Amino acid sequence: MVAFRLPANSRIKPGKTFAAPAGTRRVRAFRIYRWNPDDGTSPRTDTYEVDLDTCGPMVLDALITIKNEVDSTLTFRRSCREGICGSCAMSINGVNTLACLKPIEEVKGPVRITPLPHMAVVKDLVPDLTQAFAQYRAIEPWLKTDTPAPPDRERLQSKEERARIDGLWECILCFCCTAGCPSYWWNGDRFLGPAILLQAYRWIADSRDEATGERLEALEDPFKLYRCHTIMNCTDTCPKGLNPAKAIGAIKRLIVGRQV
Repeated sequence: MVAFRLPANSRIKPGKTFAAPAGTRRVRAFRIYRWNPDDGTSPRTDTYEVDLDTCGPMVLDALITIKNEVDSTLTFRRSCREGICGSCAMSINGVNTLACLKPIEEVKGPVRITPLPHMAVVKDLVPDLTQAFAQYRAIEPWLKTDTPAPPDRERLQSKEERARIDGLWECILCFCCTAGCPSYWWNGDRFLGPAILLQAYRWIADSRDEATGERLEALEDPFKLYRCHTIMNCTDTCPKGLNPAKAIGAIKRLIVGRQV
């Protein structure tokens, strides 16, 4: 399957309109990006009118209603519906977020839904995350130690040591931040992006990990790390309220400290 890349500020032609049944009182229009790589057509925006009286309160509820009751060809990812899995990340009225956490009532006017920007699209609202997860594997996101584990218990941390990874372990790899980062848009083949760098710092900050020097050396690269220019889009758009820019700054400070 060939992926399609949605360009910035693209003008997608209007598609079909699926009107709500006559007599429906509380109607909201959902304008949804559609593209099928198998039918040879160009991307379009289909409009679906949804009866809010028969739909749940979140944007994801509306998408599920549309797929189940109006148009079964609509394609999107979703799983937990609780802001834990990160599957339903998409752009809603220009903001990267999780559809399961976005109340419909918070969106003014028609609800415009597109895939995460500047990522290849597999179909409709499904971005191709192959590259992002390959970069995740590259940082070796697991505990690395040289000393043997205690034979009768887990590796212990103090409360202070455990607190160092707060704001890091909560990342669910939805890639809202990465898709909102201009540096990643233009250098995504070499810049790791905010989500992966936050995950990298999660292991660097973990007191149980014994590969800090190795990890920092692997990140000390003009593109892997230093394409970050602290624009702060990543922090602004994180649906979990995390601060990838702060984590990236911490990595830079640690590298500088090793050079002094």
